[in-house]
Amino acid sequence: MNIQIFGKSKCFETKKAERYFKERGITYQSIDMIQKGMSKGEFNRVKQAVGGYEKLIDEKTKDQDTLLLVKYLAEEDKEEKLLENPKLFKTPIVRNGNKATVGYQPAIWKSWEMEK
Repeated sequence: MNIQIFGKSKCFETKKAERYFKERGITYQSIDMIQKGMSKGEFNRVKQAVGGYEKLIDEKTKDQDTLLLVKYLAEEDKEEKLLENPKLFKTPIVRNGNKATVGYQPAIWKSWEMEK
């Protein structure tokens, strides 16, 4: 397994995801969304795995102004604006190769372990 956890340092769900993999002795790479963000390639793979960029948006973000801006932008500009504002992503985003989850999803992660 090649696990990447995209999260925010103050996100409780991200900490739970990291603890899940740590307790099982599964190595993972932790990426701070606020500091580093996500590359366009990573974004496209995650978007495809979860079924669209809409599932990556945190509707409860503190930055409601930027969220509204993204919602009312032309469709072709939404993804670019989302990449420019990583605080709009729902976290954790856990990626395992071509598979990905958004939020705390231990049942899905367990199925990844079974596939090894």
